[in-house]
Amino acid sequence: METGLTLRFQVTIDHKVELGNWTKCEGLSVEWEVFEYREGGLNEYSHRLPGRRKYQNIKLTRPVDKDSSSVAAWISGTEGPAAGRTAQIKVLDTEGTTVASWSVVGVFPARWTGPSLDVDGRAVAFETLELAHSGFTAG
Repeated sequence: METGLTLRFQVTIDHKVELGNWTKCEGLSVEWEVFEYREGGLNEYSHRLPGRRKYQNIKLTRPVDKDSSSVAAWISGTEGPAAGRTAQIKVLDTEGTTVASWSVVGVFPARWTGPSLDVDGRAVAFETLELAHSGFTAG
């Protein structure tokens, strides 16, 4: 069985608002600023020290489906960046078993992009949701 081709991402806000299944999840990452400090009198190397953490927006993509209305309802009801929501992102296999999961804190919608509507086009209509956040933990 080719598991990588059958995974999906389930997203829930505050353990109660279901945003449905997504086919693509990007940006679940953390990066630290690195500061170099040159010590006086010791010119052979520089000390490298960790700085602040930076998190990218999480970008979710899927074909428009029945769950798209729940995303629109959540976005229109969100109180703004100060809302401090928590999101649960689960990776599910074909049987619906959780393969991996993350709890994302301080979540708010940074951007939503709907499908390009063209009656002559034959492309699948996709929607994209970007979530800004303050960090995440595994499990």
